[in-house]
Amino acid sequence: MRLFLCGDVMLGRGIDQALPHPCHPELHEAYVQSAADYVRLAEDVNGTLRLPLDLSSIWGAALDELAERRPAVRIINLETAITRSDDFASKGINYRLSPENALCLIAAGIDCCTLANNHVLDFGPEGLRDTVEALDRLGIRSAGAGNNRERARQPAFLACGLGNRVAVFSYAIGSSGVPDDWAATIDSPGVNLLPDLSESTITSVIEHIRSTAAANDIVVVSIHWGPNWGYHIPDDHRRFARALVDDGRVSIVHGHSSHHAQAIEIRRNRLILYGCGDFLNDYEGISGHEDYRSDLPLMYLPDINPATGDLASLDLVPLRVRRFRLERPSERDFDWMRSTLDRESRRFGTGVTAGASRRSLKVAPV
Repeated sequence: MRLFLCGDVMLGRGIDQALPHPCHPELHEAYVQSAADYVRLAEDVNGTLRLPLDLSSIWGAALDELAERRPAVRIINLETAITRSDDFASKGINYRLSPENALCLIAAGIDCCTLANNHVLDFGPEGLRDTVEALDRLGIRSAGAGNNRERARQPAFLACGLGNRVAVFSYAIGSSGVPDDWAATIDSPGVNLLPDLSESTITSVIEHIRSTAAANDIVVVSIHWGPNWGYHIPDDHRRFARALVDDGRVSIVHGHSSHHAQAIEIRRNRLILYGCGDFLNDYEGISGHEDYRSDLPLMYLPDINPATGDLASLDLVPLRVRRFRLERPSERDFDWMRSTLDRESRRFGTGVTAGASRRSLKVAPV
């Protein structure tokens, strides 16, 4: 059973403005007060955009890969509120996508959006409710946020046509920038925010998974954790991820928050993605941290044995964000991604090599 996963899909600000039905461009950032400025920044670097963009165009080359590889389930971390609310959270950076432009998710066949992240409440509880309702209308499942703690903790169950389900649990921790007061409570909306990654929290998460997922479900734990930049993997991230694999029947730990790809670990034939990196963003023309190459996203395409939940193989497809569109990278960019990811993953006993076609990367234990 093949899955598609990626990191943060950030469809607000410039991307929303470039699509056919944008929200009002107002922003409350320190240096930018109009989301339209992010369109101009991208044009300054890569040339004039023919606006509006088609709803499917932002996915670019990823659509060809999805059509060819035909994953049974497609999971993204949606780091954008789907709303026209003007209730700006006082946090400096706010992402919103209009409900009409959210049809772009259908263009990519997205099945599930994880929502436990530091942007889903950028427009307050109303914006969160709008987001969940918009996804429901589109037939896209969500996990990690909701009208109360019970709803925020519920996994998304995705049928895959093979007699199994994929159960997606979504969590966040404060190190990713999620404010403490965004945590869902018994009677107030919010995200599924973990207090820490202590042993007691690990035990609680594992007990929740065991009591909620069926024995033959393929379990994916999606977690928004850590800072935006850097390759260091904290000890508590390793301990948490390995415990889920060892004791929680988890097939894939789907980590994100870093703006660039981080190390991969294959442990006991299970997959740990410590940081998937951004997949779509409007960062073109923004200077700083260029060495991390956040413009080079990855498609993660694991094949899972449905009988055991074990990883059978893992392909990665490197892409490049340019003009708010995913395109094929240059040979030089492909090689940079391979060598960087191989360097970081070898610390975890995992190697990354180029596929025969040099369109994808192969990941395996070493």
